[in-house]
Amino acid sequence: MGWFATRPQPLPPDALEGLTPDPENGALVFAAAGCASCHVAADGPADLMAGGMRFVSDFGVFVAPNISSDPVQGIGDWSDLELASAIMRGVGRNGEHLYPAFPYATYNKADTQDIVDLIAYLRTLPASDRANEPHELAFPFNQRFALGAWKALFVSTDWVMTEADTPQLQRGRYLVEALGHCAECHTARGALGGLQRDLWLAGAANPSGDGRIPNITKGALSWSEAEIAEYLKSGFTPDFDTAGGSMAAVVRNTSQLSDVDRAAIAAYLKAIPALAKVAP
Repeated sequence: MGWFATRPQPLPPDALEGLTPDPENGALVFAAAGCASCHVAADGPADLMAGGMRFVSDFGVFVAPNISSDPVQGIGDWSDLELASAIMRGVGRNGEHLYPAFPYATYNKADTQDIVDLIAYLRTLPASDRANEPHELAFPFNQRFALGAWKALFVSTDWVMTEADTPQLQRGRYLVEALGHCAECHTARGALGGLQRDLWLAGAANPSGDGRIPNITKGALSWSEAEIAEYLKSGFTPDFDTAGGSMAAVVRNTSQLSDVDRAAIAAYLKAIPALAKVAP
């Protein structure tokens, strides 16, 4: 009974019926979702999703896979339904649980049409035959079957901002809590790796051990909405500093969004509860 309750649960076979892919919108979803930030080849062009980037965590090292259109090493031979199940349910094409280093715990709140459009756009990108590398995880973290219980504990389709009473806040919530998966970096995690939702966006330890990821609630971030939107467009702070480190890659993505979308993100960040700096 326990296994049945925590088994991988892909999308139902008819989940994509009636949806027409729009790769042009998919390009915007690709930017909002930050796919290139993790999957771009370190030594390749910006549109080559050959993978290989390594992510250090308390559980071991995760290695980003090749998601180029190559049919062998990439996702070229995957069906749309298999890809959508991976993105939204964290289930691989062979029915296995995927590790939550891939942020399906937030992509699960995305609109299915957006995911279909994203997949259509991914199929237009160049192929790479770069071989995938295995994750470097010690026992018991290398046992995928345990991820079903993890999902039951920590994966939810509920919004953190339960009341978004304007179209702008609804859009901002969608971009931050779903596609943009900002909390995956900016929210502290518990001992089992689940996000501590009571500390939403209040900063977190950097898994690499190098400093902290900042608190972006108004309890620590005093920038105006206009200043936040400008930072997401140009990378310039109100003090004329520039985005660095992994945030530079985020700004490369958010700079491709519309002014309306960047303003919606800023409005959301100013509307969520202010939290004081979280101790390391």
